[in-house]
Amino acid sequence: MSFFVRKQNQPVHLYRTAIIDIGSNSVRLVVFSGPRRNPALIFNEKVMAGLGRSLAETGMIDEPSMARAIQALERFRIVAREMDVDETVCVATAAVRDASNGDEFTRKVEALGLEITILSGDDEARTAGMGVLSAIPDADGIVGDLGGGSLDLARVADGQVLDTATLPLGVLRAAAIRKGDAAALTRTFKQMVAAYPWLSRYPDKPFYLVGGSWRAFARLDMHLTAFPLKVLHQYQIDIARPEKVLAGFRSLDKEALRQATGLAPSRIETLPDAIELLRLMRRHLQPSAFVVSSFGLREGLLYARMDEEVRQRDPLLVATERFGQLQSRFGEDALPLFDWISPVFPDDPPEWQRWLMAACHLSDVAWQASPDFRAERGLEIALHGNWVGIDVHGRSMIGQALYTNFGGGPRAFPLDRHVVPQNMLDRAIGWGLAMRLAQRLAAGTHDVLRRSALKRNGDRLELVLEDRDRALLGEVVERRLRRLAQYLGLRAGAI
Repeated sequence: MSFFVRKQNQPVHLYRTAIIDIGSNSVRLVVFSGPRRNPALIFNEKVMAGLGRSLAETGMIDEPSMARAIQALERFRIVAREMDVDETVCVATAAVRDASNGDEFTRKVEALGLEITILSGDDEARTAGMGVLSAIPDADGIVGDLGGGSLDLARVADGQVLDTATLPLGVLRAAAIRKGDAAALTRTFKQMVAAYPWLSRYPDKPFYLVGGSWRAFARLDMHLTAFPLKVLHQYQIDIARPEKVLAGFRSLDKEALRQATGLAPSRIETLPDAIELLRLMRRHLQPSAFVVSSFGLREGLLYARMDEEVRQRDPLLVATERFGQLQSRFGEDALPLFDWISPVFPDDPPEWQRWLMAACHLSDVAWQASPDFRAERGLEIALHGNWVGIDVHGRSMIGQALYTNFGGGPRAFPLDRHVVPQNMLDRAIGWGLAMRLAQRLAAGTHDVLRRSALKRNGDRLELVLEDRDRALLGEVVERRLRRLAQYLGLRAGAI
């Protein structure tokens, strides 16, 4: 006897794009699904094939690396097929572009049934720059995408990629150049950047770090500084840190480093070269700070396929809106909640209002959790969700608002060390108390919010209801109204 009834349910199919990125160090498949502006990453797998490992010495892709990459690509093709992707984009970068046997590798890839595009250095730099703009729309500085075979650079500002440069100085090539002559890399770097005078024209602007090697540097910096939020995207690093991180690297044995950071052995091996290249870039660019971007070439390929209207959408609000509607009880639009709450906080700067809007999108995401853990569930979604277009300050304020909204109370959410000023947490607590009041008043629906208002009137916080909704002013609603008013230093009233 079977206890299970097997149904042939057809899953909802959202547009899926597979990106196969054949780099000098790794070969990777990522699959995206969902809204065109900021689709969710639903699959991510890489193989450290090391196609560029012997390039500096022989000019060729060695046979073991080629075989390993082809084996990975054959698997990736089948995985993409089984996922029923709508579009597959396969690109190769410096190693395949520069290797004397790159054509042989290309033929083997095409024999698998994959259509491969070999990106030029400028293409690679421009696409990486577009990836950063996709995730940090107001980025204004220089993007550096460090791979195994090349360092690709792009000037970004005003939502555009303005200039590009490509240096054949990835971490694998840098290691070969430095071998036996520590000063050789500096000489080579100076010769290469001389061809791009624009690189030195933008001091005191951020240098955006893209690529696995520089993310490894950032991850180690987080470990050494005991940074409490382990989210790499838009993690900001002081320009004095490379030497300190290198010293920390040398003080740890490889196994301790791997255990502490989760870095792959191949990343640990190339970390000193990545740091040395970062030091050279710092000396030449004189940036204000290093800022990590989790988005780069692969996301730039998606961004390049968007029309301008889609690009103009806010990536944070697109993502939180979709996630919030999928997780909420009634799939409500969050705009009525935002319109109901925001008049209570009229002095919030535009960026805070944007974060409040994102918090409103997520205001009902924890209802399926155990009541004892809803506050923690909301906090986890805000702090560690795969959001872009937001820094640690925004994550903390949204996290605080959700923590308070789901029952965490008017106190800072638990964290070993907060990284935002107390006044930001205080404001987010106010948001959370207002959201909690709205949730109880309207039971998670929004028509009542459209018919009512919450407003300041002198030293009073007033809840304005229509006659037909007067009975909604129950005991719990009144208590939450008083609690919010007291927190804001006001007296509560209902009219």
